[in-house]
Amino acid sequence: MAEKPLVAVLDYGSGNVHSAVKALEQAGAKVALTRDRGVVADADGLLVPGVGAFGAVMEQLNAIRGGELIERRLAGGRPVLGICVGMQVMFERGVERGTDVPGLGEWRGTVRELEAPVVPHMGWSTVEVGAGSRLFAGLEDERFYFVHSFAAQDWTLEVDRPFREPAVTWSSHGSRFIAAVENGPLSATQFHPEKSGEAGIALLRNWLGTL
Repeated sequence: MAEKPLVAVLDYGSGNVHSAVKALEQAGAKVALTRDRGVVADADGLLVPGVGAFGAVMEQLNAIRGGELIERRLAGGRPVLGICVGMQVMFERGVERGTDVPGLGEWRGTVRELEAPVVPHMGWSTVEVGAGSRLFAGLEDERFYFVHSFAAQDWTLEVDRPFREPAVTWSSHGSRFIAAVENGPLSATQFHPEKSGEAGIALLRNWLGTL
């Protein structure tokens, strides 16, 4: 029997870490909830959770030099998965209530409030799966659980060959927004796989299969 992959869940103060740990274990991973730099660097995968405000998450990440940890992994082609605000901070900026906060800048774009009659967007929604997606293999018709008022709503990153074109998955709430991105070693979802039942566990299992 193959050894379970080790996933480090970055422990920087986010509130949804324990449900993410349980979901990863259910999907077949060995999990370490840690901020230990050696463990984060050497784990097969790194999960970056995130709930709350963009600015607060960036402040917490900066306090442990989390951006540096993430960048080092990506520079070495080591897989990283961001969830919810853990996805949003991968973009250049977040604008919330008039406050403009720099993100990690892994992807171009600004996270803004959803243009919808009702926010937050809370509940189960379908997604438009991006071409070549590995995360959503076999899950194209499933619904996933979202809880958010902000999202990235444009995708402008162009990738030169021979690099693989990113798979960008969309959803809608009032208007279209980015629901997930798969870009080399960096993947992220705006929804919560750990709150998305069997479909979410299957998506995490698909991610573990890429490690």
